[in-house]
Amino acid sequence: MIILGIDPGSRKAGYAIIEVKGKKISYLTSGAMKYDQVDEFIERLGLIYHSCDEVIKKFQPNEVAVEALIYVKSVEALSKLAQARGAMIAAFSQTRKGQIFEYSPNLVKSSVTGHGHASKEAVDKALSMMFGKINFKTTDESDALAIAVCHALNRDMRIRLQESKSMKLNKGNEL
Repeated sequence: MIILGIDPGSRKAGYAIIEVKGKKISYLTSGAMKYDQVDEFIERLGLIYHSCDEVIKKFQPNEVAVEALIYVKSVEALSKLAQARGAMIAAFSQTRKGQIFEYSPNLVKSSVTGHGHASKEAVDKALSMMFGKINFKTTDESDALAIAVCHALNRDMRIRLQESKSMKLNKGNEL
């Protein structure tokens, strides 16, 4: 099972690829998708969509894990992040419908470190203990790796919840 973790952003986004075999999680690669070369935000959305589409085509993940929206101080920043995230999810859903999962930042930290309000340094230390020293070019890459690991550790529960919701919806349609 190949999992793509995404740390979304409107100027850059981190991605990480892991492989899960049984209970073993292996780090494969990570990187950052940069969008600042396009000044106009509205035009940047197309670049965001296409870069995510390229990542899907290049790495062929089975599932995608994305960080849920976080609290930001500015409504404008939140709006841009939400739109960028929407462009990403739209790109992923073209070929991964039903295989996209989202996780709150606190659940990501809790899954990786055991504490939902862990510091960035604690998350990095936990990732180093799992995978050895990785020289990330940006913190977006390590965040994306934490998101992928969170999904690997929580995916069975998450899939059961999705199936349960789907069954309830189907029963409601039978009336």
